[in-house]
Amino acid sequence: MDVIVAGTVFVISYIFIMTEKINRAVVALTGGVLLLLTGVYSTADMFTNYIDWRTIALLFSMMVLISITEKTGLFSFIAIRFAQMVKGSPIPLFIGISILTAVGSALLDNVTTVLILVPIILKITKQLSLPAFPYLLVTIFSSNIGGTATLIGDPPNIMIGQAVEQLTFLSFISHLAPVAGIMLLIMLGLLVPLFRRHLPSKSSHIESLMETDASLYLVRTPMLYQSIAVLLLTLTGFLLQVFLQIDLTAIALSGAVLLLLLTEKELAAEQVFSQVEWITLFFFIGLFALVGGLKSAGIIDDLAQAIVAATDGHFAATAILILWVSGLFSGIVDNIPFVAAMIPVVEQLQGYGMKDINAIWWSLALGACLGGNATLIGASANVVVAGLAERENAKLSFIRFMFYGIPFVILSLAVATVYIYIRYLSP
Repeated sequence: MDVIVAGTVFVISYIFIMTEKINRAVVALTGGVLLLLTGVYSTADMFTNYIDWRTIALLFSMMVLISITEKTGLFSFIAIRFAQMVKGSPIPLFIGISILTAVGSALLDNVTTVLILVPIILKITKQLSLPAFPYLLVTIFSSNIGGTATLIGDPPNIMIGQAVEQLTFLSFISHLAPVAGIMLLIMLGLLVPLFRRHLPSKSSHIESLMETDASLYLVRTPMLYQSIAVLLLTLTGFLLQVFLQIDLTAIALSGAVLLLLLTEKELAAEQVFSQVEWITLFFFIGLFALVGGLKSAGIIDDLAQAIVAATDGHFAATAILILWVSGLFSGIVDNIPFVAAMIPVVEQLQGYGMKDINAIWWSLALGACLGGNATLIGASANVVVAGLAERENAKLSFIRFMFYGIPFVILSLAVATVYIYIRYLSP
């Protein structure tokens, strides 16, 4: 009975999220409450086992940091200077944003990167009267591709790295960064010609941009320097997290609280909290609750077990099947709970006579990270970008994003299949 209820509630909620007739956070929370009322799981299970509060706290902390820093005019200054560096030309700007997002997502994590970059991107496109959609689309694609490259780039990689001791920070770079780089080049090769005709140069706006004095946007008060210092300190903590052995959420919370304390006299906490993307945070809570229903009912675990049964323990087939199932499934639900369900299944494969299963770990990581590009709820970074864009009246259409996302994910998985086979499975 729980399987039918959880599956039905999830499908109906997903349809409403796609149609965008009702606020997505309200839809997701409604689905979670229905699962509670129907007894699919208890309140304690929902709040303890299924809602990922670490992710919620990380997002909240970065939103606080970004909100305070934005008040200083720093992002407006960076936006104008970056646009001036590429002389306001739409295509170089498009490519520059893609590379910047991918590198930032690899070195930090993709959620933090989009939280920092999306406000800047929206300011640039508004200044140049350019359509925001192509730039937001390439930001999402690049964030998930870049996040694939390192252990700290995307939550699924973090979970796999924590579960498998022999997979170090350098292991992720050496095994996943090459295919991430290939996908970034393929993406630019496809999207640049596709959007070129939609991104015309507008000389009047470019001339106005080049004449702008970016420094006038900076509010030169102590809060500016405090924000820069704390933001850099937090980002440095992310880079050194593997060596410091401190949880990413703890680093982010520490930075947010420190900046709140330092700037309290200049900017009231009430003002900061009013700028937090509460809709995005509550959507995540509802989404975790919905997917938790699938997990509680055993649907995700059954899917994971079926993968092994379908290949009859054949190593190469198992690796490729896990790549594709994790990629396609991660586009429908958030990739975090799926990877959590798959980790113990992959660990059990050694009991079926598979000794070196590292190729399967890389298949799981590639599928989960690249598959997140399929829909606006496929990865945490996607949801954050959609929330930030909606606040600035640049709403991303769920259906329009899928039109680009699903074909690109299929292509990404095809490329990853060739990569996995040549590097790990060929005789």
